[in-house]
Amino acid sequence: MRYADIVLPLAQPTYTYAVPEGMTLREGDAVSVQFGLRKYYTGIVWRLHDERPDFKRIKEVECRLYDHPLVSERQRALWEWVASYYMCTLGEVMRSALPALMKPSADNRATLLEEAFQPRTERYYRLSEELRDEQRLSDEMDRLERRAPKQYAALLEVASAEMEEVPRRLIMSDSTILNALIKKGFLVCEEHCPAAEYGTPSFRLPLLSMHQMEALEALKKSFREGGHTALLQGITGSGKTEVYIYLIAEVLSRGGDVLLLVPEIALTAQLIERMERIFGARVTAYHSKLTPIRRAENFLRLSRSKGGEFVVGVRSSIFLPLNNLQLIIVDEEHDSSYKQAEPAPRYSARDTAVYMAYSMGCHTLLGSATPSLETWLNAETGRYGRAEMTERYGDAVLPKIYLSDSRRAAQRGERQGHFNKLLLDKIEAALGRNEQVMLFQNRRGFSPYLECPTCGWTPRCPHCNVTLTYHKGRNQLVCHYCGHTVQAMTQCPTCQVVDLMPMGFGTEKVEEQIAAIFPEARVARLDRDQVTSEQAFQAIIDDFSAHRTDILVGTQMITKGFDFSQVGVVGVLNADNLLLNPDFRASERAFQLLTQVAGRAGRRDRQGEVVIQTSDPTNPILQQVLNADFGAMARCQLAERRDFFYPPYARLTYLTLRHRDRPTVVRAASQLATSLRAKLGTQRVLGPIAPAIDRIRGEYLMQLMLKIEPRSSRARANELLQQALTALLEEKEYATLHVKIDVDPQ
Repeated sequence: MRYADIVLPLAQPTYTYAVPEGMTLREGDAVSVQFGLRKYYTGIVWRLHDERPDFKRIKEVECRLYDHPLVSERQRALWEWVASYYMCTLGEVMRSALPALMKPSADNRATLLEEAFQPRTERYYRLSEELRDEQRLSDEMDRLERRAPKQYAALLEVASAEMEEVPRRLIMSDSTILNALIKKGFLVCEEHCPAAEYGTPSFRLPLLSMHQMEALEALKKSFREGGHTALLQGITGSGKTEVYIYLIAEVLSRGGDVLLLVPEIALTAQLIERMERIFGARVTAYHSKLTPIRRAENFLRLSRSKGGEFVVGVRSSIFLPLNNLQLIIVDEEHDSSYKQAEPAPRYSARDTAVYMAYSMGCHTLLGSATPSLETWLNAETGRYGRAEMTERYGDAVLPKIYLSDSRRAAQRGERQGHFNKLLLDKIEAALGRNEQVMLFQNRRGFSPYLECPTCGWTPRCPHCNVTLTYHKGRNQLVCHYCGHTVQAMTQCPTCQVVDLMPMGFGTEKVEEQIAAIFPEARVARLDRDQVTSEQAFQAIIDDFSAHRTDILVGTQMITKGFDFSQVGVVGVLNADNLLLNPDFRASERAFQLLTQVAGRAGRRDRQGEVVIQTSDPTNPILQQVLNADFGAMARCQLAERRDFFYPPYARLTYLTLRHRDRPTVVRAASQLATSLRAKLGTQRVLGPIAPAIDRIRGEYLMQLMLKIEPRSSRARANELLQQALTALLEEKEYATLHVKIDVDPQ
């Protein structure tokens, strides 16, 4: 009897099922299995063996779902690494790796089989074996031309096509004519999933500047000399994408697969359109805004492909079944969007791409104007190859940056609303030149909270320890953690005062104020409240790109990767809230974000201008942004991290314990900390502490931090951590305790 270890899309280990007599299974196959008394799941065959489990009754695999393995051996090895490194189950990896339609579950077998994804099929026609002989084909064509001209025309269509099988959509003749030729034994018809027909690669590549050519050659040399991973560090507007295009074309021309990762769905539309102009139908998009059917079709087609595929996608694309993967490009590699926060696996797509380069023999290229300090240090020390681009493409020059002192402007009466006079003057001049303006405020909503001017009362979320954000357009108070929403109150419940004051400001308030100051300007806002769909996002971007909008106000969404040729001025309204975050990466991220948003200005024939409003213009990070001195920022921040033992000089793991009872979660955190200190040492375990927001969705939180030396075994540390967690959760008192493990948090 044969047995199969099956991975199910659950936070569970593999389960063993019997393989029925006569059923042919291979590792990686998708199957239907019963789990529990009533539930049926899609599972992946992980291992086939002859070892009978110890339990009495063994359920059988119900059926096989596809005619080929869904998860290749290489993909299974990747899943195992992700599960091991990020401390989760293979089932949790499966939930992230497979499209929703390819892992259905149901209360009975029939329903599951109905819901299982059935790929779109197409009819294909080819000549029968008898007509492969040229003389026989010529004789039959002559006979049909005289007696049945319509059949002759249909047979000529198939015979003259430059492909082995001709899809039905490319044949003009009627189906009755084709069926007649099949009955005569002249044609054979088969129905199967359409395959991509790319033909001979022929791409119209852009011209490269001297600096782009030098960077391209440096990267090729690094890969030729055995380097698996390289960094392309190019200032904003230097033309990194053109270098990507040449590397992509080279891989595709030899039949290899390429994966281009971007941090946000928002960026894919512009980038895909650009890539399609070069590579045509070879470009495949993969992100969550595609329909479930489209995602499943793309996944299934790629799993059958033999090579020559080019995928542009976001984080989850790292799990796609590219069978001849030779190049992964991670654009804007510093972006925190590459790290999944919820649910498990909490993986980093960038770090996974680097692992794949070393383990699978492909190449990974990390691209950024402001790389993460971990990546930069790896390039500095020679672990990664590196190419630098220090000049903008064409005649464009870097924007001129001004630091505007908000405190001084307020003292001098040179401040209107949340705008300093310097910024307003620059905006007015830009609008007078028929240029566009982008305004960045890293907070959405109208104001962070309401406050009673008499007693200081503020409305708070009943489920989270956080104030509710005021959204004026909807007249609502919203919790940005759990989504709790109430109508904005007009009266303080404590002292009955009716004038609650909005405190602070978000993008909605910026939009209102700038429209009042410049009533003739066309103002739009780009943030998560406005972008309710892909169509809504695209409409805002299209309007700004076509100059139907003069001023665009937005959050971080406006800082990433956009190329608008008519932007003359960029304003940052409050740089201080970037610098004052209680996070060891705050300074690095502030530099990256300010540099990226500044790069949106003046990308063509005129130097752009950037005004950064701050109450602390002498801050070293702002001075480094002003001088575009990434190296100084990196050296300064790395020195601090070395002193305080933070990445890249330590590997972090955050543990967050959640429970509805505060004393229970405090006891559990203390007990876990004691156990970990005994296993890992006192210096490696910090906490427990209550986080700044210590209650979310009705549950109380406690946190611990583990710091592990880079040269220590991560696998051994994970093993000891798992032992401590298992012992804790086996105690009856902590049966309902939840522990979130975040390896390499961002």
